[in-house]
Amino acid sequence: MRTDPPAADARDVPHAVERDPVVLFAPPRVERIARADGCVLLRSPDPLGASARCVGEWLEAWAVRAPARTFLAERDPAGGWRTVGYADALAHVRTLGTWLLERGLGPERPLAILSDNGVDHALLSLAAMHVGVPVASVSVAYSLMSADHAKLRAIVSALTPGAVFVSAAAPFAAALRAIAPLHDATIVAADPTGGPDGAVPLARLLERTDDAAVARAFAAVGPDTVAKVLFTSGSTGTPKGVVNTQRMLCSNQQAKAQVWPFLERTPPVIVDWLPWSHTFGANHNFNLVLRNGGTLYVDAGKAAPGPFDRTLANLREVSPTVYFNVPRGFDLLVPALRADAALRRTFFARLQAVFYAAAALPQHLWDALIELSVAELGRPVPMVSAWGSTETAPLSTDCHFQAERAGVIGLPVPGTELKLVPAAGKLEIRVRGANVTPGYWRAPEATAAAFDDEGFYRIGDAVRFADAERPERGLLFDGRIAEDFKLSSGTWVSVGGLRVKGIEALAPLAQDVVVAGHDRDEVGLLVVPNAPACRALAGLPADAPLADALGAPAVRNALRDGLRRLHAACGGAGSMHATRALLLDEPPSIDAGEITDKGYLNQRAILARRAAQVDRLYAARPDDRVATL
Repeated sequence: MRTDPPAADARDVPHAVERDPVVLFAPPRVERIARADGCVLLRSPDPLGASARCVGEWLEAWAVRAPARTFLAERDPAGGWRTVGYADALAHVRTLGTWLLERGLGPERPLAILSDNGVDHALLSLAAMHVGVPVASVSVAYSLMSADHAKLRAIVSALTPGAVFVSAAAPFAAALRAIAPLHDATIVAADPTGGPDGAVPLARLLERTDDAAVARAFAAVGPDTVAKVLFTSGSTGTPKGVVNTQRMLCSNQQAKAQVWPFLERTPPVIVDWLPWSHTFGANHNFNLVLRNGGTLYVDAGKAAPGPFDRTLANLREVSPTVYFNVPRGFDLLVPALRADAALRRTFFARLQAVFYAAAALPQHLWDALIELSVAELGRPVPMVSAWGSTETAPLSTDCHFQAERAGVIGLPVPGTELKLVPAAGKLEIRVRGANVTPGYWRAPEATAAAFDDEGFYRIGDAVRFADAERPERGLLFDGRIAEDFKLSSGTWVSVGGLRVKGIEALAPLAQDVVVAGHDRDEVGLLVVPNAPACRALAGLPADAPLADALGAPAVRNALRDGLRRLHAACGGAGSMHATRALLLDEPPSIDAGEITDKGYLNQRAILARRAAQVDRLYAARPDDRVATL
């Protein structure tokens, strides 16, 4: 490893800039088969090409083809970049793999990683997969944001890990104490200060390499070898461990390369914060870089005011070729791009595509990103998306074409088959293919319940065609089947679609919304406020109590105006707009299951936990904090 000056142009990566969607992406094509039972099958007419045997083959190949090219980079304590090239990464993986094998880790004794993204995290994870040891990257929120560590304790009990890694022991001391009675694993820490007795410094794992033992273990890794166990956030109860095999990960990236062929011409450079405890950040983004010999700048920022400043600092130095984020991240990025010409130039300098979470991106953010790219480049940067889950590694559909608006999740990728099943007036989508999990970690009953009698995974989402007469124009996300409900009139409310429209209509006050109204006469919204926007509208300083801002007349009036905009946009249909809204003064709680590690809201959990606020929303005489039409 070495410390280099910031590589603003990533000099060791070719950077020919292609931005024409016709050149970047494969043509959108799909086969649609209507069955007599009412189901519709969708699949790509292009067969899935041969993929790698395992993730380690990518690292082995790039260590030969581009040994000095920067693979990973993260900020060092002095603010520079700590980097590691492909050849150095492979050398460290073999050394770390030696230690894992000698400590007896294996298929039933995984490696658990509790820390956030970082170079050490990446190398340990790759080392485990290289020698056939499953790795479980656990959401850092379960260690550092949880008060009772209940989810972390449940995960460790299910895993029976052979080793647990933390970057620095002191911040994780309480979490490590909470799980201590539940395992006999070795604690490894890059900085063991303040950790439990017996914690092993990471440097000790780098003392020797047994090349022959590592080679034998690597040769034994096959497509069915368990590569990872990723824990879903879970709508209720304990997170489930999703088994990710080497076949899932490798076939997924092969499919991605077939629909995004520019990746093989221009190795990707990305600046990314999305957590490796989640399939989007780990399996999609990290593996996209590794499979195609790119460079990943580990971003210590988050999609939240304050930490996002670190993201902006990184984007001022590094020009990405593809940029990934969730809607909240784009909500913070857009005003920064508008206000900072230098940031705008660097960000768009060689950007080939913007990738967003299609199901949740408000249209005003889509429009703003298009507008900014046209102003900077004279043409729009393609806005693309995809859809899937932890159980599908994650890619199942990909919008590898320029859609007309936000929300299009694209078409099935090569090797993946979709079944659309009529359900409650919607089309429930199910998935089958090489990318789909064989099941849940040590949970046969949950595994059996997750699949239908044809082997399709029941993901629980609904979709509809963007154009029923032209299926090649892709699918639209249509919400979660389990979230939808009926009003007292018997009319169904589509929560997913209304949520996105609500965020759009209530901008900039709403960071997110929860849709209420089950068995009631009207739809209502519990609104998670955008605190800085509320304070600004109220004319208050940035450190003013949030309650003062939420009670300001200007904020209440703006909330009411947002309801009017939503009503107008939806044409007055009772199931498509809300008649009342309440700004929440208590943020969602991860301990209560109200928020996932991706930052998305668990609608059902919030409605159950905040029944008093729902009653307040629907009071016969609402108080002055409830806005009504």
